[in-house]
Amino acid sequence: MALCILLIFAAVAGGAIAPFAPDEPDFTAILAPPFWMEGGSTMHLLGTDQLGRDMLSRLIGGARVSLLTAGAAVLVAGTIGVALGLIAGYLGGLVEAAIMRVVDAFLALPFILMALAFVSALGTGIGNIILVMILTNWARYARLVRSEVVSIKKRDFVLLARVAGVRPMAIALRHVLPNAMTSILVLAVLDIGRAIILESSLSFLGLGIQPPDVSWGLALAEGRTYMSVAWWLTVWPGVAIVLGVMSFNLVGDWLRASFDPRGVL
Repeated sequence: MALCILLIFAAVAGGAIAPFAPDEPDFTAILAPPFWMEGGSTMHLLGTDQLGRDMLSRLIGGARVSLLTAGAAVLVAGTIGVALGLIAGYLGGLVEAAIMRVVDAFLALPFILMALAFVSALGTGIGNIILVMILTNWARYARLVRSEVVSIKKRDFVLLARVAGVRPMAIALRHVLPNAMTSILVLAVLDIGRAIILESSLSFLGLGIQPPDVSWGLALAEGRTYMSVAWWLTVWPGVAIVLGVMSFNLVGDWLRASFDPRGVL
């Protein structure tokens, strides 16, 4: 939780806490090592890259890009998937069959290959990366919500609401959906880590964030050429990706255990 809060704070207040601009070069400090190594300086605590850009500032800027893309993708994909899953689970019949066949088609494709295909067709950039994440993630929410709704709509309080004459839309939104929010919240938190991995992977392959913007995956790709002389160019972005994904996954697992101690979710 502390790591998640730290990453969110870095993403929100990055411009205020970063010592330098992420894309600001300093040709007098090219490949400067971290401050504790010989030749290092407290001006650049984690060292600099091949253009003299401060690594700490680039990590903070990468946190903003990673969490912005992950948060936007999870929010929009979750909204679409929840709406379609709610419709499919509550109405059933041909509507459910049609929606779930589309969901099955999306889930049958490996998400990284599907993401590569979409990026190749749509192009690079933050907007297209978010769109790709939406297209590759919405089906997971639809399948989860549909299964939850099918179970919830058979419970007594839903049947009593029908007998009382409550409209179907009101039943779905006021009685069924709130009881599925626990599972949706757990999946959303876990999906943030998944989205960070996807964005970093695409940026590492050159199909995601492009210079002069910065992301952890892009920084990792740019630093691999200098691994033998400047290990910090790849270690710090790699550590950021690992800690970011691990922290959101652990929080998601904790939420799942807290909300569902019997292990149903």
